[in-house]
Amino acid sequence: MSQQPYSFFQSVERSFNKAAAFTRFDPGILEQIKACNSVYQMRFPVKLDSGEIEVIEAYRVQHSQHKSPCKGGIRFSDEVNQDEVMALAALMTYKCAIVNVPFGGAKGGIKINPRNYSAYELEKITRRYTAELVKKNFIGPGIDVPAPDYGTGEREMSWIVDTYASLKPGDIDAAGCVTGKPITQGGVRGRKEATGLGVFFGIREVCNMPDVMKKQGLTTGIVGKRVIVQGIGNVGYHTAKFFREAGALVIALAEYEGAIFNAEGLNEEEVFQHRKSTGSILNFPGATNIENTAEALELDCDILIPAALENVINGENAPRIKAKVIGEAANGPCTPEADEEFIRRGILCVPDMYLNAGGVTVSYFEWLKNLSHVRYGRLEKRFTENMNTHILSQMESLTGKKVNEADRKLIQHGAEEIELVHSGLEETMITATREIVAIWQNHPDIPDMRTAAYVSAINKVATSYAELGIFP
Repeated sequence: MSQQPYSFFQSVERSFNKAAAFTRFDPGILEQIKACNSVYQMRFPVKLDSGEIEVIEAYRVQHSQHKSPCKGGIRFSDEVNQDEVMALAALMTYKCAIVNVPFGGAKGGIKINPRNYSAYELEKITRRYTAELVKKNFIGPGIDVPAPDYGTGEREMSWIVDTYASLKPGDIDAAGCVTGKPITQGGVRGRKEATGLGVFFGIREVCNMPDVMKKQGLTTGIVGKRVIVQGIGNVGYHTAKFFREAGALVIALAEYEGAIFNAEGLNEEEVFQHRKSTGSILNFPGATNIENTAEALELDCDILIPAALENVINGENAPRIKAKVIGEAANGPCTPEADEEFIRRGILCVPDMYLNAGGVTVSYFEWLKNLSHVRYGRLEKRFTENMNTHILSQMESLTGKKVNEADRKLIQHGAEEIELVHSGLEETMITATREIVAIWQNHPDIPDMRTAAYVSAINKVATSYAELGIFP
């Protein structure tokens, strides 16, 4: 009799339990950390453009309040169910803890395929969902702060913040009730590319560790590495972009309609424009078509980046994976069975729970910006430029030499908001990577990087509970 496949939430619990064995905490504390604190399942009617009334199924799960507010995206997908939302909320708790972002984990979902609805219908659904959250006190800058996820973006976030502000008149921090907003509505520059850039920073740091690379049979650094990216949505597109710009070769790109391969490397923007004009990435000039998109995951490469949906690498296809490093840009792309196979074969899987934390890290910066009511760089940019100009002129005066124009501009430059956001994200990802690898290397019994990441998260969340005095 074949074993029943694990649900997504059970997979997360299984990974948690594996890591909990390497911690020193009371089983009761571990049970509290693992449990979802609040699950809000709702149904509400919406009148469609046709005049029909449809009952919409939606969820909001708050996994942990060890830090406030809770934080997590809202996805629009007809695959949404309670188990998935609970699993993603739990991963948000661990993700925020690992990258030292002071939020508890949450997640939301509306069970619809957004392609089947007009913009006006989507607006009505989003606004009604927000009103339901407000009714039950499940949203607010100090309570629970949603963000975009699969099937949602800036447009939906602007509807949410407008609805919240209209229901909470006079709340000066209303803009902080949601992140991923347009810049004009209090968004932060750098949010769009944040997850892909975070994936790049995390993998780059791993690739810069000589001992880790030696174990994988690879040279250090990104330059020349052969990379395959599955999914060219926002995350996959930007991940491919940053790897290519750093000198890697993106040899294959995969989407649901198929995949394309070119050993000389692909340009993600050209592929994106080709798909925009033809409706498919297939038949891209100079590339070989791969009709079965799943086969692209099994091609020979150095780094494989699954940036689409969960469970795409499982017990069935994991034995055929040839990559030496897997970077989980999507949420839960590898099953526990796949993890066991990777451990057996010595494949390094850099786990989703911290690797794709770029989005929540920059969301944290946006939330701080909303609470402080001032954009990053506004107060110090001009001062920094004036000071740098003064120091430069003093140096030139003392040495009698002139700095060339390109270097002059670089030295004088004061940081813009986007540069400060990227810098903060880089620091976050490098620090988190080093912490996880240190735990992994200092505990020979810890089998893989995912378990080490969970140990890091459990340590931080349990410490928070202890410091709150919830547990003796």
